[in-house]
Amino acid sequence: MSFDPVGFLADAVPIDSTEDVSEMRDFLVETLAAHGVEATVDAAGNTLATRGTGDPHVVLNTHVDTVPPHVPYERGTASVAGEPTGETPRDDGDVIRGRGSCDAKGPLAALVAGFLGAALPDGGGRLTLAVSPDEETLSTGAAALDIGDLDPDWCVVGEPTGLDVCNAATGRFQGTVTLAGENAHAAEPEAGTNAVRTLERVFRALDSFDGRDDTPPVHGSLGAATLTPTTVSGGSATNQIPARCELVVDRRSVPPETSEGFRSSLEAHLREHVPDEVGVSFDLTDRESPFLEAFSTPADDPLVTTLREAAGGDVRPFTAATEASYFAADAPTVVFGPGDLADESGAVAHSDREYVRVDEVRRAAEAVETTLDELFG
Repeated sequence: MSFDPVGFLADAVPIDSTEDVSEMRDFLVETLAAHGVEATVDAAGNTLATRGTGDPHVVLNTHVDTVPPHVPYERGTASVAGEPTGETPRDDGDVIRGRGSCDAKGPLAALVAGFLGAALPDGGGRLTLAVSPDEETLSTGAAALDIGDLDPDWCVVGEPTGLDVCNAATGRFQGTVTLAGENAHAAEPEAGTNAVRTLERVFRALDSFDGRDDTPPVHGSLGAATLTPTTVSGGSATNQIPARCELVVDRRSVPPETSEGFRSSLEAHLREHVPDEVGVSFDLTDRESPFLEAFSTPADDPLVTTLREAAGGDVRPFTAATEASYFAADAPTVVFGPGDLADESGAVAHSDREYVRVDEVRRAAEAVETTLDELFG
């Protein structure tokens, strides 16, 4: 029985996997079993299946969870546009709409097709399908995978890229700057140390942070890192000098910056710019899983060049945070799949008009299978 990625997707999108992925995960396991592949589910909820033995080893990863609320399945053409859910494609091609159609059940369909269809020589290659349960939240599933133990030679992470091969992505870190001063009556401000007023110097320090001598260089495709203040809180009474102030910052990193390297560098930089009488610290936000760090795979890596030729798209960075960073630490990694995060009309993924083109799903499936056949020789 041959695997039909479009039929799989048409069955998968109606399954609500916003709050609970159990039904979708069961559907994936049953689908693999129907094609002669036994899958297991680990303690973190990852669905794992393997074909073949030996080297090279390619890992295919994506996720089954989606963001709420669930959006019902619908299949049609762009020519029925007019309703909010119909204002979608650039042409009149066949589309599948609904929550998860492009993020990331469309990419999942393409990866499963490649996983089941790739020709593996005896003892000449191994494929692992690793599908995580909570990419849209804290990535605890992917973080629990022992990528080093899997020892992959290449990894493909399924996300909507419009058939482009994304060989890099910025990281995302978040943390809180805490300023500590001393309370006093507002009528006698000189008697205290105003933590909120110190924000003026902190903002200037943030602006100069990426002008340091040891600032990560501008990345060839990702550009420069960014550092953005997002929320602030401080003070407890309107007639009192505030002794405490907290500022949350968002960091979009580029290689080779790590989360800990960013934390220590920013704290030291702030200390240089904040008066000695004000205490200053910077702590990364507590997470159950590591932060998604920046990654970059060389554009001339065989995985990049082979998949680009097979898919016919461009090579470019991915524009959103991705679990690919967990895999890229151990092997050349790309992000790839059918569908778009956004189109000329606005948001697609995570929106009420989420859709994927049927022909793109088929082309992505063929490209993955062709790439795997080439990599396995």
